[in-house]
Amino acid sequence: MPESSDLVLGGLTPDEAEHEIYQHIISRNPEHDFEPTLDRVRDVCALLGDPQHAYKVIHLTGTNGKTSTARMAESLVREHGLRTGLFTSPHLTSVRERIQIDGEPIAQEDFIRLWGEVAPIIHLVDAKSAENGGPRLSFFEVLVVLAYAAFADAPVDVAVIEVGMGGVWDATNVADGDVSVVTPISMDHAQWLGDSLVEIATEKAGIIKSGAATVISEQPEVVLPVLYEALAQADARARWEGQDLEVVERQPGVGGQLVTLRTSAATYTEIFVPLYGEYQASNALLALAAVEALLADGGEPAALSAETVEAGFGSVTSPGRLEAVRTSPMVLVDAAHNPAGIDAMVAALDESFTFETLVGIVGILADKDAEGILAGLEPALDHIVLTASTSPRAIPVEDLEAIALPLFGEDRVSVASNLPDAIDRAVQRAERDHDMGAGVLAVGSVTLISEVRILMRADERKGTGQAR
Repeated sequence: MPESSDLVLGGLTPDEAEHEIYQHIISRNPEHDFEPTLDRVRDVCALLGDPQHAYKVIHLTGTNGKTSTARMAESLVREHGLRTGLFTSPHLTSVRERIQIDGEPIAQEDFIRLWGEVAPIIHLVDAKSAENGGPRLSFFEVLVVLAYAAFADAPVDVAVIEVGMGGVWDATNVADGDVSVVTPISMDHAQWLGDSLVEIATEKAGIIKSGAATVISEQPEVVLPVLYEALAQADARARWEGQDLEVVERQPGVGGQLVTLRTSAATYTEIFVPLYGEYQASNALLALAAVEALLADGGEPAALSAETVEAGFGSVTSPGRLEAVRTSPMVLVDAAHNPAGIDAMVAALDESFTFETLVGIVGILADKDAEGILAGLEPALDHIVLTASTSPRAIPVEDLEAIALPLFGEDRVSVASNLPDAIDRAVQRAERDHDMGAGVLAVGSVTLISEVRILMRADERKGTGQAR
């Protein structure tokens, strides 16, 4: 694989050029494999003129709910009339989904042009790191740099930035968030972030910056001292769910839910959120409070107009979160990949969907709590088809089967060596048991649901992915 500055894109079609750029980026260390330093990202950003300081930033961390909360916050800011950037991870179909401007993935021509401008700088910093015995910028570090440069180039007024993992050493943390958001913290990425909730919370609290407004979801009691200490050291003021912020009422309905949300600035009544589950109502609350704090610009939060809130939430989507990618039978995909996420998803399923039979397609990555994920799924699934995505980190099917059999029993477990077969078996099993009222749920890893979405061509039916 050639170095970044040696890629020859001339003469390629735009699709070919994008493919070559992506192949180069993924040849680097993967996003889950990082060193605890921000030096390389800081060096590239400095040579680019520190683009991450060219706009206001809402910075989000936590274990679950980051992407949905980020997407809701971005939608509210954009509806307020400001130009927005959004950086989330991972992507489901195209890497350009991670870098969005005004609610749309960065245009292919802009992505290619931006690479041509930034790649020589990345190469310089790669060479400097190599001279000191260090690695090249990782996959995730490169994408962070590209996002920050794209947002400055647009230019945007506000960038909503989701961490990749953790906080203190996350590449996104070279930006100083005007507003920091901490979604629920639970066990995940333990081999990189720590073996306890306290250690994980310590890493995530690293995004809380001096004087920043901070919005914090309800948290396990054990992490509260960590967050209090981080707030005190940064002299940051927090607004807490359960104290300053509250989901006053919620009513599940067709296509989502009707919610009443109380912040320190106002109470917003009967707002439609087109996403399922109690956790999405909480995510909406955090997003709303974060945008209020951002627009207050250091002062007391002021209420947003009812029109802004209704339109901002009404147009939001969160691909891969109880998203329907097929009907008859209905096939849902969900990105839950840790026990806490599974529990929240199962509650949303029970509340918003009625299936006579629900068959799961499950694949899990090796760094995840497979037993905890499967145990959480067991009450919700009538049958489970175990498979593996194409990720090299996927748990082999036979290993997953050994974990699932004691939980589900032999009669409720099938295996498939590849995803197309798994989909076919799951659909046949669901329709065999109930011609009407049958459903299939793909869950367990983001790579799995990404591949399901592609196979189902959900991206060709944009705008019809939410269950109705």
